[in-house]
This record gives sequence, structure tokens and C-alpha cells, in this order.
Amino acid sequence: MREEPRAEAVGSLLRSPEVAKAASAPAGDADAARTLDAAALEAMRLQQDAGLDVITDGEVRRSSWAQTPRFVGCFEATPGRGQLNWRGGSAQRGPTAVGGGGYPAVVRRVPDAPRTGSMTDEYAFLARHARGRTKFTMAAPSYHRRYWSPEHSTGAYDDCEQFLTDIRDYQRGVVTDLVALGCDYIQLDAPNYGSLCDQDTRALMRAQGRDPDAETVFDAELDSSLFAGLGGVTRALHICRGNGPGGTWHSAGGYGAISGLLFPRLDFDRLLLEYDSDRAGSFEPLADVRPGTVVVLGLLTTKSDQLDDSAAIEARIGEAARRKPLAELALSTQCGFASVPVANPVSAEGQRAKLGLVARIAERVWPA
Repeated sequence: MREEPRAEAVGSLLRSPEVAKAASAPAGDADAARTLDAAALEAMRLQQDAGLDVITDGEVRRSSWAQTPRFVGCFEATPGRGQLNWRGGSAQRGPTAVGGGGYPAVVRRVPDAPRTGSMTDEYAFLARHARGRTKFTMAAPSYHRRYWSPEHSTGAYDDCEQFLTDIRDYQRGVVTDLVALGCDYIQLDAPNYGSLCDQDTRALMRAQGRDPDAETVFDAELDSSLFAGLGGVTRALHICRGNGPGGTWHSAGGYGAISGLLFPRLDFDRLLLEYDSDRAGSFEPLADVRPGTVVVLGLLTTKSDQLDDSAAIEARIGEAARRKPLAELALSTQCGFASVPVANPVSAEGQRAKLGLVARIAERVWPA
């Protein structure tokens, strides 16, 4: 295995309706637990057989990629919130609430909220059974801005930044527990930064009295501080551009809208950036990434079953290397295959082929 991981997937893999149902079953359901264990083992085998350098459990135990509301009882579903302009894909398009019947808002202080289970349990199973290097994925502290409601949250906190700091402190405990279990690669997922690339989103924020640039600075420093004082851990941040039901997306505009302000402030070992479509813009913003930080190029789409052209992918890696040294680049799929139960329009065979192609291209571009 290469010392620096060069081939990986972002996180979630396809799951059958049976597995998705099991992920939503009540705690203690033995049949559901067996189903999820089997699905996690299959997800590991799939990635190991494909030749990836680092693997997850496919996030098969999750009903949604962002899990904090599942484990921390400080949230309540609230109507009329969390709307994103989902576009593309095979699902219904237009402004829809992320949470369906009501997006959660923070209504209680994080330290005082009841806990339900442990976020690290799924990693413990992965660590016991995986061959090779593993990683754990979770929502970035900054992502939790989407749980802030001026109407519902101010009874618990004076402002959103106080809430985010408490979330960071809770997640620091999760990170500490993960390290104790042997986890040495932790990936934060942050579609909130992808949204800031979209000029329509930025205009809406300003109309609401928010300052996108000030929030960007605070959030970058917050996310980076999660790992303060922790050594021996590969710190990664994935900037998603929307991975909704049926392969939909919600953010357009290149990374240049945020790179000058954001990228130098991100103190991470790896940045996973989505570059599977023209919506992401050019590679010029890679020059704003800190020297030494590896950029993992998400060049193979998870939103289509069509197998990506390997020669075209290698040519794009060469193009990116004009902005960032090849030694500071790696390759991945663009996003997860099933961030939510309604998976992207990719078959199991297509998923397997894409994962294998990531590994083969990486072996040619960065030979061991």
C-alpha cells in the first residue's frame, strides 16, 4: 500500500431497501443488527477488492450522512426550514426541505442534552473487521449552522457561534474516542462551504442579514480547531456540493468564490474537492490551498452509472498538477453513492467499476 493514500471513496455506498430499513430500526432490533453487520462487511470487501487505500463501512448504519441529531437530544423538527434548491438527478426538483417533515433546529444546549448511544460504535466494528487502513466520516462542526433557527434556537443560545462552539466540543469528545479505538483518519463533511460557492445562496444570506465572509472565517477556524492538540491523525475535510435524493445537487459556482478566504484558513492534511462537473469551475483555486495539504480530486461522478473515461481523468489530474504538485494530489469519487436512503442513480455493478477505476488510475499516476 502506498504511504500517502491516493485512492479512496468519499464515504457512503449503495444499500438495498432492506439495509436502509434496518438502519432506521429501533435500537436493540437483533434482526436489523445482523442485516447491518452483513452490509458493513460487504462494503468493506467491496472497497478492499477494488484496491482502495483507505476504506469506510459504507455508512450503511446511517439513515442520513449527518448523524448528530441521532445521538444528541438538543434538536427538534421545525416546519418551514432547511430548504435547499435541489436540481438535476432523478428526484423532484426545486426548493424542498432537507428533513422532509421538518428540518431539525437546536432548541436545547448541547452539554445539557441527553445522549442516545455512541457515534463511534460503527467505527469499532469497522476496525475489528477491516483489512488495511480505515477512516471515519462525520459532519463538520460548521455544517451545524443549518440547525440554527433565529426563531427556535435563541431560547437556548445567544447566537449561532455559541452553539457551534458547543458542537465542536462535543465532537472533540467523539474524535478522542475514535483515536482511542485506533482510528487515524477522520474526514469531516461540509456541504455548507459548497453552498457558499453559489452566488444565489450568498445573495440570500445577505438578504437575511448574514455576512458570508465573516461566517466563512469563523467556520474555517472552528473546523480546524476540532483537532487541536491531537497528533497521529490524518485530518480531512470534504467540501460537498450537494448530494441529495436521486443524484440531485444544490450548489453551482466554482471554488474560486471561496478559495482565497477559505482554503488558507483550513488547517487540514487533506481536502476532498468535487470536480466531476463544470459546476465546480477550474483548478485555479488549488493554488490557494496550504502547501503540504493534499487535495483529493473527486473526478469520478457518483451521480451517473456511466463509467468515467480513464484517459480523460488522467488528463485532468495533469491539469490540476499545474496548480498543485502531483505529490500533493490524490483521487476519489466525487461524493458518496448514497448520502441519504434514496441512492444515486448508479447500479451495484457501476459502483464496483468506478471504485476499481479509482484504484487503477491512482496506481498508474502515483506508482508505489
